[in-house]
Amino acid sequence: MKVGDVMSREVRTVQPGQRILEVASLMCLYRYHGLPVVDDAGRLVGVVAERDVLHSLFPTIDSLVAEGMHGVDLDRQLETYSEVLERSVEELMTHSPISVDPEMHLLRAATVMVRHNFRRIPVTERGRLVGMLSLGDVHKAIFHANITGSLAR
Repeated sequence: MKVGDVMSREVRTVQPGQRILEVASLMCLYRYHGLPVVDDAGRLVGVVAERDVLHSLFPTIDSLVAEGMHGVDLDRQLETYSEVLERSVEELMTHSPISVDPEMHLLRAATVMVRHNFRRIPVTERGRLVGMLSLGDVHKAIFHANITGSLAR
């Protein structure tokens, strides 16, 4: 069973130049935990996740050293969220993300996902985004194949 057999082909993407405000809106509205970032040619150039956005709110090492753990005003840190929303996707995204090929065996892709603690992973063909694979997709495909007896042996 191959990744291409079970991946989602309809994928919401964002571009590097978009503002985080647009991405955060999509995340909150549609409950996306992360979105692939593609260039104008559809090549995968990054992934932006909720943790990337929230990480921008964390105190810096310099402020922790200067003020100590208890001296940092966390409420003031939360107020910087509006500044984070004005930043570009490119500033916060993970560059050169890990992806899998649609011809990869499904369990090999699942191993990559588990090893990196990913719930979903981009699927690329020659650098172009062609889909997304989730652990749920993997489990559902294996379950269905076992129930129907169509698992290739």
